[in-house]
Amino acid sequence: MQILETIASCRSARRESSRIAFVPTMGNLHEGHIALMHEARKHADTVIASIFVNRLQFGQGEDFGRYPRTFAADCEKLEAAGVDLLFAPDEAVMYPEPQHYFVEPAPAQVSILEGEFRPGHFAGVATVVLKLFSIVQPDVAVFGKKDFQQLMVISNMVREFALPIEIIRGDTVRAEDGLALSSRNGYLSDAERAEAPTLYGELVAIRDAVRAGDHDFLHLETMAIERLRERGWQPDYIAVRRQADLQPPVSERDPLVVLAAAKLGTTRLIDNLEI
Repeated sequence: MQILETIASCRSARRESSRIAFVPTMGNLHEGHIALMHEARKHADTVIASIFVNRLQFGQGEDFGRYPRTFAADCEKLEAAGVDLLFAPDEAVMYPEPQHYFVEPAPAQVSILEGEFRPGHFAGVATVVLKLFSIVQPDVAVFGKKDFQQLMVISNMVREFALPIEIIRGDTVRAEDGLALSSRNGYLSDAERAEAPTLYGELVAIRDAVRAGDHDFLHLETMAIERLRERGWQPDYIAVRRQADLQPPVSERDPLVVLAAAKLGTTRLIDNLEI
């Protein structure tokens, strides 16, 4: 695996490749990330990953400096997964001057759910992803469904800007007990780790109820939140929404997704399940 640290070297390597699949990450990789690398291999001759901890998407109270940097271990995992090229710029490469131009996603789509609790987050995500797309110029880009709102924002950005990139959606990778794999899981105590799959269980219960014909979404959401609170969780939201724009459903024919975010102790977990 070749490691590229500059924009010029990345673009040069890109010119020497034919069809490229790109998987952007912030590092601290787990098996969910590696599954995206394997998915990327299905769609291109060359797989490029990136590792860049993007300051722009960290809000007030989110400690950019404490985000885990595990570069050596990440490189080993990427090489074992067969990744061809790793773009690993530092901040001076990505932001040689303060970033004055930003991508502003549709307010209705980013002021809700995660955006309500992390204002400005998705503008930072969309801006860095657009910049990475400009540098790497991939034919295909792979993003995980676990960050469903992020996936929606990027998919809609690519469509509305007519970018010549196909977005591939990678399925959420779960532990045997259903917990979605996440770097944050490492912050859970043993007792919290045993409790954590409850969040996924509530999503499954809502999905099954909707599929069985229960469309009282508010009742389903409220009851799930109450059950989590009774078990010591601090839920931010559980919501049934349209997949396309994460707005409330208006038709039973809309493809739906149920999304959740909740704190268990000091660790905030997110998850979702398509219905």
